Amino acid sequence: MDIKTSSIINSETLHKNLKKVFGFNKFRGQQEEIIKHLLKGNDSMVIMPTGGGKSMCYQLPALLSDGLAIVVSPLIALMKNQVDALRAHSEDSSIAHVLNSSLSKSQTAQVKLDINEGKTKLLYVAPESLIKEENIQFFNNNKISFFAIDEAHCISEWGHDFRPEYRKLRIIMDNIADAPVIALTATATPKVRIDIMKNLKIENAKLYLDSFNRSNLFYEIRPKLDIAKQLIKYINNRKGESGIVYCLSRKKVEEIAEVLQINGIKALPYHAGLESKKRVAHQDAFLMEDCDVIVATIAFGMGIDKPDIRFVIHHDIPKSLEGYYQETGRAGRDGGKGDLITFYDYKDIEKLEKFLQGKPVAEQEIGRLLIMETIAFSETSICRRKYLLHYFGEEFDADKCKGMCDNCKDPKPTKEGQEFIKLALQTILECKERFKPKEIAKILIGESNSLINQHMGQISHVFGQGKEKSIQFWHSIIRQVYVKQLITKEIESYGVLKITSSGHDFLANPYSFSITEDHDYDILSSKQSTSIQKGQALDTNLFNILKDLRKAIAKEKELPPAILFMEASLIDMANQYPITMDEMAQIQGVGVGKAKKYGQEFLDVISEYVEENNIERAIDIVVRTVANKSNDKIYIIQSLDKKLSLEDIARGKSMTTDELITEIESIVESGTKVNLSHILNEMMEPEELDEIHDFFKTTDTFSFDEARSEFDDDEFTDDEIRVLRIDFISKIGN
Repeated sequence: MDIKTSSIINSETLHKNLKKVFGFNKFRGQQEEIIKHLLKGNDSMVIMPTGGGKSMCYQLPALLSDGLAIVVSPLIALMKNQVDALRAHSEDSSIAHVLNSSLSKSQTAQVKLDINEGKTKLLYVAPESLIKEENIQFFNNNKISFFAIDEAHCISEWGHDFRPEYRKLRIIMDNIADAPVIALTATATPKVRIDIMKNLKIENAKLYLDSFNRSNLFYEIRPKLDIAKQLIKYINNRKGESGIVYCLSRKKVEEIAEVLQINGIKALPYHAGLESKKRVAHQDAFLMEDCDVIVATIAFGMGIDKPDIRFVIHHDIPKSLEGYYQETGRAGRDGGKGDLITFYDYKDIEKLEKFLQGKPVAEQEIGRLLIMETIAFSETSICRRKYLLHYFGEEFDADKCKGMCDNCKDPKPTKEGQEFIKLALQTILECKERFKPKEIAKILIGESNSLINQHMGQISHVFGQGKEKSIQFWHSIIRQVYVKQLITKEIESYGVLKITSSGHDFLANPYSFSITEDHDYDILSSKQSTSIQKGQALDTNLFNILKDLRKAIAKEKELPPAILFMEASLIDMANQYPITMDEMAQIQGVGVGKAKKYGQEFLDVISEYVEENNIERAIDIVVRTVANKSNDKIYIIQSLDKKLSLEDIARGKSMTTDELITEIESIVESGTKVNLSHILNEMMEPEELDEIHDFFKTTDTFSFDEARSEFDDDEFTDDEIRVLRIDFISKIGN
């Protein structure tokens, strides 16, 4: 079925229109061949990286064809951006339209009038609009040149952004017209590719597969430590450059955007929860360079025509490598270097796994496999570019990376791990496959908790068999065998480990298994946090002076020293050298209340120390916090005063109870009193409360870990100990 005569299809005509309409002198990559194929009435499957010019593959053919090209697109922002770009190339604004829920009745009527009069060549629609019976009847009365399915990965259940409504597109298109189909995406593994073509019934379509390699992008994974400070320092070193910071939740987007703003960075938030006009205004500010950094959920950037984005940062690990590839692909579209930094913390992976609980089994399996690939990419010691391209079915010689990923720039040595793998698998089996990763790691190093103690009679022969290695090492081993699918996690059993058939095969016939030890970010995180807790501040001399001062004041006030300031606060003081009350309030774990109550003597000592030693303070990297999260803080304090339960307060702020308790801990550690009497009365008898209070009075640090070790699980839960600790600090220290 020919859309146009062969005279239109020849190269000379195509190049002439490319120059006339879009101002380009030549096509990129396979664009010309794809356009010719479509103009001949053939189906196509186009996989082209972000910035590769996918939209040209259907925009130019639409302008050269009789009738209307229907472009199915998942996002209103994407549609708007592409329509604006097309109208900029045409004298008639009716050349392209959107048809979606954002239009008024009169706007919808104008769109349909322009189509009936033959003025409109491209119509961008959402699947929800396409399925409406009134629209199907309207399209039946117009000539359809072809269907373009943009972001086609949304069709596949194996894709990173599956949309159930996309699965119905073939049926809808059959009800509208017999016209060729071009499906396009920047991210599709071989499995996703097959699923797209099968669902659209274009199995015989010609596949156009461009290279996924973006040689100008630098891939890097960093441990998620002091992330606010890392972000501020990094972005301040890239002043005037455009960048995106991606977060998984709307709440985190708002929080990070605020932190960046109050630290002098021109940043704006972007997520679906923002009012539509505000969202568009923030996007436009970024495009117009009135804003340097957009902090966004993953929806931002699809189809955004901003070629000079110099860095893309993932605050949270992405849900899949397809999502990661698409989001990072928004950097360096002008051919200039783009830096891609992802902050990795295995706790983020565990959060993603928790999201799968309660979902259908098939969806859990898909989600688990996508997460496995993300872990493997994050922890691999091979060339990241090679790993990523292999995931998309493309072979790549790591020598050609030329140091454009952290692993090639700074290679990590590997070692033979067969014996470690055998020990981990045997331990899981000997424990009757009843424990989660954290318990298996503890058993291996010979550390117990109440759950392990309950089963000690059956597991004593394997207890401590791996004690020559750290717990972080065994966590890393467990993750590596998980990625290799020698074990699996039962999500509905909250992550209990089971040996797979491949794991049993390995135990029967062990083979060489290469592991990397020093690429485990938990180890780095543990070392850094341990060094902080042990008092290894940047200025150890000042730290010791402050520690002595704290001890003297605490003795005078008859309080445990940590009630005045936690050790982490003293370390931050020894690193930041605060000399004003405002600066003291910004110190970790201090806040305005505690600064005023206990801070002046410490400020006097620090000021004198700075002057005597001619110290140049690094105030440019002091992270200014967001007014102690004042809105949440006030809401929590008022709700506690109203005697609301923790569950009700958490629900009111869309928090988990764990997150709420963490917020309350922060509030009291910063010097503010809270009223927990109604919660404690519900939780326990007065004698139990006194027992915990008496224990904390005898400690120097009154830490949760100390109390957890002192009291059995059947005496107090974790939440009960945390709430009791908060009450102790509130009453005694504040």
